[in-house]
Amino acid sequence: MNAIAQFLYGILNSINGMVNNYGVSIIIFTILMRMICMPFDYKSRKGMRKMALIQPKLNDLQRKYGNDKQKMQQKQAELMKKEGYNPLSGCLPMLLTWPLMIAMFTAMRSIANEQLVMQAFRYLAGQENVIQTQDVFLWVKNIWMTDSPFVSIAPDANNLNVLTRDVWQSAYTLLQADTDLFAAVQATLESAGVTLDFSTDLMMKQSVAEVLRLLGQNANYQAAVQAVPGWSGLNFFLFQITVYKQYNGLLILPVLAGVTQVLQTKFMNQQQPQQTTPDGKGTGNFMKWFFPCLSVFFCLSSNAGFALYWVVSSVVSSVQSIVINKMLEKQDGKTEKKVAGEGSVK
Repeated sequence: MNAIAQFLYGILNSINGMVNNYGVSIIIFTILMRMICMPFDYKSRKGMRKMALIQPKLNDLQRKYGNDKQKMQQKQAELMKKEGYNPLSGCLPMLLTWPLMIAMFTAMRSIANEQLVMQAFRYLAGQENVIQTQDVFLWVKNIWMTDSPFVSIAPDANNLNVLTRDVWQSAYTLLQADTDLFAAVQATLESAGVTLDFSTDLMMKQSVAEVLRLLGQNANYQAAVQAVPGWSGLNFFLFQITVYKQYNGLLILPVLAGVTQVLQTKFMNQQQPQQTTPDGKGTGNFMKWFFPCLSVFFCLSSNAGFALYWVVSSVVSSVQSIVINKMLEKQDGKTEKKVAGEGSVK
């Protein structure tokens, strides 16, 4: 984990230390990150708005000089210079936020993976209330698992086997810091003649296999991953689904992610002049539906914490669009008044 991700990891954990709920912590964390990115959003939106305003003129030049590429590029460059438009002003500010976004995702993923391993350790310790208060958010019983009735409340072999050695090592360090929990886990391991070692990839794989074997003998864990009779491995188009007795959610967050993305895209298109191609057709119709579908897919493939981030980020981004648009409209109004004043006869 890089320095920025480690810093954000500490911030998210610090927020959770105050509110004692990771769902609420993710909401606060997401709003904080969006506020940090708002100046870059403003610069980018300003550039896109400027581009949309001069797009008809660029289209005229393309129609006029379409057969002379060199002449067309020269005229377009002259137009952009005259209008004071930088082609990079629409995308460069947003690109500058990518390192922060990647670091934020890394921090959230690190916490999610560590918490899944810690839950596995709590099952090994014989705890009954493995899913703690901080892991529950409204209808979602375990925020580190997908919000879906087709996902169990507890991490299964598929979840635990894909975790890397550094995740297991980090979680094992957290386990050792909790004296009582560590002692209970050690008692279970010693009774089974098992020693955990995450020093190498090979030792990690062997240790994870032993953890899964012991979980398979744990009645509390088996109850958490038990399927509803007759609803296991059902073929549904291209997918196989299983309905669990202790299911984790209701698919609300993935659906909300798609809905909020549709509204965000629609709202953003309304907030700025529509760009058109030289033949007069609008752009972005494909993206209008591609991103919502992609949002649903991502949230169905990720934990509920990520889906919650996605929904909150879309809502906050829409609100920021209102604020930024009002600011740009106010600036445009001042510019028009200034131009009108300079051109008036006194």
